[in-house]
Amino acid sequence: EILPDGRFVRMGPRGGAPNGINMDRQGRIIIANFGIYDREEGPLQRFNPETGVHETLVEEVGGRRLTSANYPVVDRDGNIWCANSTHAETWPRALDGRADGFLFVLRPDGTCEIVAEGLKFPNGLALSADHRRLFCAQTSAADVLVFEILPGARLGPGVRYGPVLGQLAGRGLPPVKEEDLGYTDGVGMDADGNLWVCLPAANKVVAITPSGDTVTVIHDPTGEVVDHPTNVTWGGPDLRDLYIGSIQAGYVLKGRSPVAGLALVHQA
Repeated sequence: EILPDGRFVRMGPRGGAPNGINMDRQGRIIIANFGIYDREEGPLQRFNPETGVHETLVEEVGGRRLTSANYPVVDRDGNIWCANSTHAETWPRALDGRADGFLFVLRPDGTCEIVAEGLKFPNGLALSADHRRLFCAQTSAADVLVFEILPGARLGPGVRYGPVLGQLAGRGLPPVKEEDLGYTDGVGMDADGNLWVCLPAANKVVAITPSGDTVTVIHDPTGEVVDHPTNVTWGGPDLRDLYIGSIQAGYVLKGRSPVAGLALVHQA
């Protein structure tokens, strides 16, 4: 927990590689454990700050163990949607373009199911305001997919949402300017229906508007302040306090957003 004066309090047990987090309506923290980064298991977990209870919710889905649970979101029905990014054996091989990632759902009744697969490093997730669509960043495809949420907490086919957001590097591809790299990471929906997308390799945050256009919201070419942004979220009484996390910087950025964030279930 980061306090207003910059001090922090360590919460829960140490271990694993907690990566994506979110909160449910009870104020419990849902944790996606990106174990592959440390060559460990990568389960979906939950921590209750009030009681100190830390528990594992999902270790495998459909007989497939979780190695890189990445980014959980909770809908108004209590379903937890989460990505498992890859089954690559090591982190350096995770972004080689393989399509072995999948999305899964944990329902309130305890059933768990893979709901989309064959994805290229699925990463950040966000829900639409009506909770009828689920957005997913495909990091090694440099794009975002959108899925219709069907009855029974299942998904329809994924289709690209907006344009490809940049170029990829390596694997025999021509050199790419840093500002043009499109490795999509964390995403967040604002109250006007714009989907904010972090592009960490470009030190950039863009927004895909409801009409499908792309607007650059933040770009720090030097990375001096906005250094490899990997996630965005909103807080404060008016939901216009913008927080930006980073995979590389030793701090979280806070600023004022021109648009309020879309309230998550624990903020509604």
